[in-house]
Amino acid sequence: MSKEKQVRKKTGKKPPTRTPKEKKAIKKEKRDSKNRNE
Repeated sequence: MSKEKQVRKKTGKKPPTRTPKEKKAIKKEKRDSKNRNE
């Protein structure tokens, strides 16, 4: 959440709204990619 807010402040634009399902998928993708990088 906080990261999204920071991005929104920088750009001054609202990110495209996503459905909770999409949000969950994105979160999982990010977590998976993080685990791969570590």
